[in-house]
Amino acid sequence: MFNRSDYISDSEWNRFLEFSKDLETPNVVINLHQIKYNFIKLRDSFPFAHIYYAVKACPGEPVLRLLNELGSNFDIASRYELDRVLSLGITGDRISYGNTIKKARDIEYFYQNGVRMFATDSKDDLRNIAKFAPGSRIFVRMLVEAGQSADWPLSRKFGCHPDMAYDLLVQAKELGLTPYGVSFHVGSQQRDIGIWNEAIAKATYLFSSLEEEEGIKLSMINMGGGFPAHYIQPTNPLSDYASEITRYLHDDFGDEIPMIVLEPGRSLVGDCGILTSEVVLISRKNNTALQRWVYQDSGKFNGLVETMDESIKYPVISEKDGPGEKEGEVILAGPTCDSADIMYENIKYKLPLSLKAGDKLYWLSTGAYTGTYASVEFNGFPPIKTYYME
Repeated sequence: MFNRSDYISDSEWNRFLEFSKDLETPNVVINLHQIKYNFIKLRDSFPFAHIYYAVKACPGEPVLRLLNELGSNFDIASRYELDRVLSLGITGDRISYGNTIKKARDIEYFYQNGVRMFATDSKDDLRNIAKFAPGSRIFVRMLVEAGQSADWPLSRKFGCHPDMAYDLLVQAKELGLTPYGVSFHVGSQQRDIGIWNEAIAKATYLFSSLEEEEGIKLSMINMGGGFPAHYIQPTNPLSDYASEITRYLHDDFGDEIPMIVLEPGRSLVGDCGILTSEVVLISRKNNTALQRWVYQDSGKFNGLVETMDESIKYPVISEKDGPGEKEGEVILAGPTCDSADIMYENIKYKLPLSLKAGDKLYWLSTGAYTGTYASVEFNGFPPIKTYYME
Protein backbone atom coordinates (compact mmCIF):
# COMPACT_ATOMS: atom_id res chain seq x y z
CA MET A 1 0.00 0.00 0.00
CA PHE A 2 2.92 2.32 0.76
CA ASN A 3 6.24 2.67 -0.98
CA ARG A 4 8.78 2.44 1.80
CA SER A 5 11.42 4.31 -0.20
CA ASP A 6 9.19 7.40 -0.21
CA TYR A 7 9.79 7.69 3.54
CA ILE A 8 13.27 6.29 4.19
CA SER A 9 16.28 5.60 2.00
CA ASP A 10 17.51 2.07 1.37
CA SER A 11 20.71 2.68 3.33
CA GLU A 12 18.89 4.03 6.39
CA TRP A 13 16.32 1.23 6.19
CA ASN A 14 19.01 -1.41 6.15
CA ARG A 15 20.78 0.29 9.02
CA PHE A 16 17.54 0.31 11.01
CA LEU A 17 16.87 -3.38 10.31
CA GLU A 18 20.34 -4.32 11.52
CA PHE A 19 19.98 -2.16 14.64
CA SER A 20 16.51 -3.45 15.58
CA LYS A 21 16.66 -7.10 14.56
CA ASP A 22 16.99 -8.46 18.12
CA LEU A 23 14.77 -5.92 19.91
CA GLU A 24 11.62 -7.20 21.56
CA THR A 25 8.41 -5.70 20.19
CA PRO A 26 6.77 -3.32 20.48
CA ASN A 27 9.50 -0.72 20.29
CA VAL A 28 10.33 2.65 18.79
CA VAL A 29 13.73 3.38 17.27
CA ILE A 30 14.73 7.04 16.98
CA ASN A 31 17.28 8.04 14.34
CA LEU A 32 19.44 10.78 15.90
CA HIS A 33 21.27 11.43 12.63
CA GLN A 34 17.95 12.36 10.98
CA ILE A 35 17.04 14.69 13.85
CA LYS A 36 20.32 16.55 13.36
CA TYR A 37 19.59 16.88 9.64
CA ASN A 38 16.06 18.16 10.33
CA PHE A 39 17.26 20.71 12.89
CA ILE A 40 19.90 22.14 10.57
CA LYS A 41 17.37 22.31 7.74
CA LEU A 42 14.87 24.19 9.91
CA ARG A 43 17.54 26.54 11.24
CA ASP A 44 18.75 27.34 7.74
CA SER A 45 15.17 27.83 6.48
CA PHE A 46 14.45 30.41 9.21
CA PRO A 47 17.86 32.02 9.86
CA PHE A 48 16.25 34.89 11.77
CA ALA A 49 14.33 32.66 14.21
CA HIS A 50 15.12 31.28 17.65
CA ILE A 51 14.31 27.58 17.93
CA TYR A 52 12.77 26.27 21.17
CA TYR A 53 12.35 22.52 20.82
CA ALA A 54 9.01 21.26 22.18
CA VAL A 55 10.39 18.66 24.59
CA LYS A 56 7.08 16.80 24.90
CA ALA A 57 7.37 15.54 21.31
CA CYS A 58 10.27 13.21 22.15
CA PRO A 59 11.95 13.89 25.50
CA GLY A 60 14.63 11.21 25.45
CA GLU A 61 17.96 12.36 26.86
CA PRO A 62 19.90 11.45 23.70
CA VAL A 63 17.60 13.76 21.73
CA LEU A 64 17.95 16.58 24.24
CA ARG A 65 21.73 16.24 24.39
CA LEU A 66 21.98 16.35 20.60
CA LEU A 67 19.77 19.44 20.28
CA ASN A 68 21.65 21.12 23.09
CA GLU A 69 24.90 20.59 21.18
CA LEU A 70 23.26 22.07 18.08
CA GLY A 71 22.34 25.23 19.99
CA SER A 72 18.62 24.70 20.42
CA ASN A 73 16.57 26.29 23.18
CA PHE A 74 13.76 24.36 24.87
CA ASP A 75 10.01 24.76 25.33
CA ILE A 76 8.95 23.06 28.56
CA ALA A 77 5.48 21.87 29.61
CA SER A 78 6.06 20.75 33.22
CA ARG A 79 8.50 20.82 36.13
CA TYR A 80 9.38 17.21 35.34
CA GLU A 81 10.54 18.14 31.85
CA LEU A 82 12.40 21.06 33.41
CA ASP A 83 14.28 18.75 35.77
CA ARG A 84 15.32 16.53 32.89
CA VAL A 85 16.61 19.46 30.83
CA LEU A 86 18.40 21.07 33.79
CA SER A 87 20.10 17.75 34.59
CA LEU A 88 21.86 18.00 31.22
CA GLY A 89 23.42 21.35 32.12
CA ILE A 90 20.95 23.45 30.13
CA THR A 91 20.33 26.76 31.89
CA GLY A 92 17.07 28.56 32.57
CA ASP A 93 17.83 31.41 30.19
CA ARG A 94 17.40 28.91 27.30
CA ILE A 95 14.02 27.68 28.51
CA SER A 96 10.46 28.88 27.98
CA TYR A 97 7.58 27.73 30.20
CA GLY A 98 5.11 27.38 27.35
CA ASN A 99 2.22 25.70 29.16
CA THR A 100 -0.56 28.14 30.05
CA ILE A 101 -1.96 25.67 32.62
CA LYS A 102 0.36 25.57 35.61
CA LYS A 103 0.34 25.52 39.40
CA ALA A 104 1.56 28.54 41.32
CA ARG A 105 4.24 26.45 43.04
CA ASP A 106 5.50 25.28 39.65
CA ILE A 107 5.82 28.87 38.46
CA GLU A 108 7.93 29.56 41.54
CA TYR A 109 10.03 26.43 40.88
CA PHE A 110 10.76 27.53 37.31
CA TYR A 111 11.67 31.02 38.52
CA GLN A 112 14.01 29.64 41.19
CA ASN A 113 15.75 27.66 38.43
CA GLY A 114 16.43 30.69 36.28
CA VAL A 115 13.48 30.63 33.85
CA ARG A 116 12.28 34.13 32.98
CA MET A 117 9.95 33.61 30.01
CA PHE A 118 6.38 32.47 30.64
CA ALA A 119 3.30 31.92 28.49
CA THR A 120 -0.15 32.87 29.74
CA ASP A 121 -3.72 33.24 28.52
CA SER A 122 -5.71 34.04 31.69
CA LYS A 123 -5.91 36.62 34.45
CA ASP A 124 -5.41 34.25 37.37
CA ASP A 125 -2.34 32.68 35.78
CA LEU A 126 -0.93 36.12 35.06
CA ARG A 127 -1.37 37.15 38.70
CA ASN A 128 0.40 33.97 39.82
CA ILE A 129 3.33 34.74 37.53
CA ALA A 130 3.53 38.29 38.91
CA LYS A 131 3.60 36.93 42.46
CA PHE A 132 5.95 33.97 42.04
CA ALA A 133 8.09 35.06 39.06
CA PRO A 134 8.35 38.85 39.49
CA GLY A 135 9.72 40.87 36.62
CA SER A 136 9.55 37.98 34.15
CA ARG A 137 8.86 38.31 30.44
CA ILE A 138 5.31 37.42 29.46
CA PHE A 139 3.91 36.32 26.14
CA VAL A 140 0.18 35.84 25.72
CA ARG A 141 -1.20 33.02 23.63
CA MET A 142 -3.93 33.99 21.18
CA LEU A 143 -6.70 31.75 19.92
CA VAL A 144 -6.22 30.66 16.32
CA GLU A 145 -8.72 28.52 14.46
CA ALA A 146 -6.85 25.75 12.67
CA GLY A 147 -9.84 24.62 10.62
CA GLN A 148 -9.81 21.22 8.95
CA SER A 149 -6.30 21.59 7.57
CA ALA A 150 -4.52 20.55 10.77
CA ASP A 151 -4.48 16.82 11.50
CA TRP A 152 -4.18 17.50 15.24
CA PRO A 153 -5.92 20.84 16.05
CA LEU A 154 -4.92 22.69 19.21
CA SER A 155 -7.57 25.40 19.48
CA ARG A 156 -10.16 26.03 22.23
CA LYS A 157 -8.23 24.64 25.22
CA PHE A 158 -5.36 27.10 24.84
CA GLY A 159 -5.26 30.79 24.05
CA CYS A 160 -7.59 33.75 24.32
CA HIS A 161 -9.24 36.26 21.98
CA PRO A 162 -6.88 39.02 20.77
CA ASP A 163 -8.91 41.62 22.69
CA MET A 164 -8.30 39.70 25.90
CA ALA A 165 -4.65 39.25 24.97
CA TYR A 166 -4.46 43.04 24.71
CA ASP A 167 -5.88 43.42 28.23
CA LEU A 168 -3.55 40.80 29.67
CA LEU A 169 -0.48 42.51 28.24
CA VAL A 170 -1.60 45.83 29.71
CA GLN A 171 -2.20 44.13 33.05
CA ALA A 172 1.20 42.47 32.88
CA LYS A 173 2.86 45.88 32.79
CA GLU A 174 0.73 47.07 35.71
CA LEU A 175 1.82 44.01 37.72
CA GLY A 176 5.50 44.72 37.18
CA LEU A 177 6.02 42.08 34.53
CA THR A 178 7.55 42.65 31.09
CA PRO A 179 4.91 42.42 28.32
CA TYR A 180 7.22 40.69 25.88
CA GLY A 181 5.12 39.33 23.04
CA VAL A 182 2.35 37.12 21.76
CA SER A 183 2.15 33.50 20.68
CA PHE A 184 -0.10 31.25 18.67
CA HIS A 185 -0.25 27.68 17.46
CA VAL A 186 -1.87 26.94 14.10
CA GLY A 187 -2.43 23.25 14.90
CA SER A 188 -0.09 20.30 14.70
CA GLN A 189 0.56 18.87 11.23
CA GLN A 190 -0.87 22.01 9.63
CA ARG A 191 -1.15 21.68 5.86
CA ASP A 192 -2.59 25.14 5.07
CA ILE A 193 0.28 27.63 5.08
CA GLY A 194 -2.18 30.53 4.80
CA ILE A 195 -3.23 29.97 8.43
CA TRP A 196 0.07 31.57 9.49
CA ASN A 197 -0.85 34.70 7.55
CA GLU A 198 -4.08 35.12 9.54
CA ALA A 199 -2.29 34.52 12.84
CA ILE A 200 0.53 36.95 12.06
CA ALA A 201 -2.06 39.58 11.14
CA LYS A 202 -3.61 39.24 14.61
CA ALA A 203 -0.17 39.61 16.16
CA THR A 204 0.48 42.71 14.08
CA TYR A 205 -2.75 44.26 15.36
CA LEU A 206 -1.63 43.73 18.95
CA PHE A 207 1.85 45.10 18.30
CA SER A 208 0.58 48.31 16.71
CA SER A 209 -2.42 48.96 18.96
CA LEU A 210 -0.53 48.37 22.20
CA GLU A 211 2.27 50.71 21.16
CA GLU A 212 -0.08 53.45 19.92
CA GLU A 213 -2.61 53.31 22.74
CA GLU A 214 -0.66 52.04 25.75
CA GLY A 215 2.97 52.85 24.98
CA ILE A 216 3.81 49.13 25.22
CA LYS A 217 6.34 47.98 22.66
CA LEU A 218 6.28 44.22 22.20
CA SER A 219 9.42 42.41 21.10
CA MET A 220 8.56 38.82 20.20
CA ILE A 221 6.18 36.60 18.25
CA ASN A 222 6.18 32.94 19.24
CA MET A 223 4.75 31.07 16.24
CA GLY A 224 4.66 27.70 18.01
CA GLY A 225 4.92 24.58 15.91
CA GLY A 226 2.70 23.17 13.21
CA PHE A 227 5.23 22.28 10.52
CA PRO A 228 4.47 18.78 9.27
CA ALA A 229 6.09 15.40 9.40
CA HIS A 230 5.86 12.96 6.49
CA TYR A 231 2.66 10.90 6.91
CA ILE A 232 0.39 9.53 4.17
CA GLN A 233 -1.33 12.83 3.31
CA PRO A 234 0.84 15.10 1.15
CA THR A 235 2.20 18.38 2.46
CA ASN A 236 4.28 21.18 1.01
CA PRO A 237 8.04 21.06 1.56
CA LEU A 238 9.50 23.06 4.45
CA SER A 239 11.00 25.53 1.94
CA ASP A 240 7.47 26.57 0.91
CA TYR A 241 6.48 27.15 4.53
CA ALA A 242 9.62 29.19 5.13
CA SER A 243 9.29 31.39 2.04
CA GLU A 244 5.59 32.10 2.57
CA ILE A 245 5.84 32.77 6.31
CA THR A 246 8.84 35.04 5.76
CA ARG A 247 6.83 36.94 3.16
CA TYR A 248 3.89 37.31 5.58
CA LEU A 249 6.22 38.75 8.21
CA HIS A 250 7.75 41.26 5.80
CA ASP A 251 4.30 42.26 4.52
CA ASP A 252 3.20 43.13 8.06
CA PHE A 253 6.42 44.38 9.65
CA GLY A 254 8.57 45.51 6.73
CA ASP A 255 12.26 45.22 7.53
CA GLU A 256 11.68 45.49 11.29
CA ILE A 257 10.60 41.93 11.97
CA PRO A 258 10.39 41.27 15.73
CA MET A 259 12.15 38.40 17.44
CA ILE A 260 10.62 35.20 16.07
CA VAL A 261 10.41 32.03 18.16
CA LEU A 262 9.62 28.62 16.68
CA GLU A 263 8.64 25.66 18.85
CA PRO A 264 9.06 22.64 16.56
CA GLY A 265 8.31 19.17 17.83
CA ARG A 266 6.71 16.92 15.24
CA SER A 267 8.60 18.47 12.32
CA LEU A 268 11.96 17.79 13.98
CA VAL A 269 11.44 14.26 15.26
CA GLY A 270 8.36 12.80 13.56
CA ASP A 271 10.18 11.44 10.50
CA CYS A 272 12.99 10.14 12.71
CA GLY A 273 11.24 7.17 14.31
CA ILE A 274 10.02 3.71 13.34
CA LEU A 275 7.66 1.77 15.59
CA THR A 276 7.92 -2.00 15.21
CA SER A 277 5.03 -4.20 16.32
CA GLU A 278 4.24 -7.90 16.09
CA VAL A 279 1.02 -9.33 14.73
CA VAL A 280 -0.75 -11.16 17.58
CA LEU A 281 -3.86 -12.43 15.83
CA ILE A 282 -5.70 -12.16 12.51
CA SER A 283 -9.43 -12.86 12.41
CA ARG A 284 -12.64 -12.22 10.51
CA LYS A 285 -16.00 -11.39 12.09
CA ASN A 286 -17.95 -13.76 9.89
CA ASN A 287 -17.24 -16.47 7.35
CA THR A 288 -17.65 -14.18 4.34
CA ALA A 289 -16.09 -10.99 5.74
CA LEU A 290 -13.79 -9.27 3.27
CA GLN A 291 -11.86 -7.30 5.87
CA ARG A 292 -9.45 -8.96 8.25
CA TRP A 293 -8.92 -7.72 11.77
CA VAL A 294 -5.20 -7.48 12.45
CA TYR A 295 -4.41 -7.29 16.16
CA GLN A 296 -0.87 -6.27 17.10
CA ASP A 297 1.09 -5.75 20.30
CA SER A 298 1.10 -1.95 20.07
CA GLY A 299 -2.06 0.13 20.18
CA LYS A 300 -3.55 3.40 21.34
CA PHE A 301 -2.39 2.86 24.89
CA ASN A 302 1.22 2.00 24.16
CA GLY A 303 2.52 4.19 21.39
CA LEU A 304 -0.24 4.96 18.90
CA VAL A 305 -2.55 7.36 20.74
CA GLU A 306 -2.40 9.86 17.87
CA THR A 307 -4.47 7.47 15.78
CA MET A 308 -7.39 8.63 17.96
CA ASP A 309 -10.23 9.55 15.60
CA GLU A 310 -7.83 8.34 12.90
CA SER A 311 -6.22 11.78 13.03
CA ILE A 312 -2.57 10.97 12.33
CA LYS A 313 -2.30 8.53 9.46
CA TYR A 314 1.00 6.69 9.65
CA PRO A 315 2.46 4.73 6.75
CA VAL A 316 2.37 1.06 7.78
CA ILE A 317 4.38 -1.62 6.00
CA SER A 318 4.89 -5.33 6.60
CA GLU A 319 7.95 -7.54 6.44
CA LYS A 320 5.93 -9.51 3.86
CA ASP A 321 5.72 -6.53 1.48
CA GLY A 322 7.27 -7.15 -1.89
CA PRO A 323 6.69 -7.45 -5.65
CA GLY A 324 3.71 -9.63 -6.54
CA GLU A 325 2.47 -9.82 -2.95
CA LYS A 326 -1.35 -9.62 -2.98
CA GLU A 327 -2.97 -7.29 -0.45
CA GLY A 328 -6.37 -7.00 1.18
CA GLU A 329 -8.11 -4.48 3.41
CA VAL A 330 -7.56 -4.69 7.14
CA ILE A 331 -8.76 -3.12 10.36
CA LEU A 332 -5.76 -2.42 12.59
CA ALA A 333 -6.27 -2.81 16.35
CA GLY A 334 -4.21 -3.02 19.52
CA PRO A 335 -3.87 -5.76 22.13
CA THR A 336 -5.90 -4.41 25.06
CA CYS A 337 -9.36 -5.30 26.36
CA ASP A 338 -10.76 -1.91 25.35
CA SER A 339 -13.00 -1.41 22.34
CA ALA A 340 -11.45 2.02 21.78
CA ASP A 341 -8.12 0.35 21.03
CA ILE A 342 -8.64 0.42 17.26
CA MET A 343 -6.25 2.47 15.19
CA TYR A 344 -7.75 2.39 11.70
CA GLU A 345 -11.20 1.11 10.78
CA ASN A 346 -12.69 3.76 8.50
CA ILE A 347 -9.51 4.53 6.60
CA LYS A 348 -8.84 1.55 4.38
CA TYR A 349 -5.37 0.19 5.03
CA LYS A 350 -4.13 -2.81 3.06
CA LEU A 351 -1.66 -5.50 4.11
CA PRO A 352 -0.45 -8.73 2.45
CA LEU A 353 -2.92 -11.62 2.36
CA SER A 354 -0.07 -13.87 3.51
CA LEU A 355 0.32 -11.94 6.78
CA LYS A 356 0.22 -14.17 9.85
CA ALA A 357 0.70 -14.01 13.63
CA GLY A 358 4.33 -13.38 14.51
CA ASP A 359 5.03 -11.18 11.49
CA LYS A 360 6.34 -7.67 12.06
CA LEU A 361 4.67 -4.42 11.10
CA TYR A 362 6.66 -1.22 10.71
CA TRP A 363 4.96 2.10 11.48
CA LEU A 364 6.97 4.81 9.76
CA SER A 365 7.28 8.45 10.83
CA THR A 366 6.55 7.59 14.47
CA GLY A 367 9.28 9.64 16.14
CA ALA A 368 6.89 12.14 17.73
CA TYR A 369 4.37 11.54 20.51
CA THR A 370 4.78 7.75 20.62
CA GLY A 371 7.27 6.47 23.17
CA THR A 372 6.11 8.73 26.01
CA TYR A 373 2.52 9.46 24.96
CA ALA A 374 1.39 6.13 26.41
CA SER A 375 -0.12 4.47 29.47
CA VAL A 376 2.09 3.16 32.24
CA GLU A 377 0.43 -0.22 32.77
CA PHE A 378 -3.01 -0.46 31.16
CA ASN A 379 -4.06 -4.11 31.11
CA GLY A 380 -0.66 -4.79 32.64
CA PHE A 381 1.17 -4.01 29.40
CA PRO A 382 4.42 -2.10 30.08
CA PRO A 383 5.19 1.19 28.31
CA ILE A 384 6.64 0.80 24.85
CA LYS A 385 10.44 0.94 24.85
CA THR A 386 12.40 3.57 22.96
CA TYR A 387 15.87 3.06 21.51
CA TYR A 388 18.22 5.60 19.92
CA MET A 389 20.25 4.94 16.80
CA GLU A 390 23.26 7.18 16.15
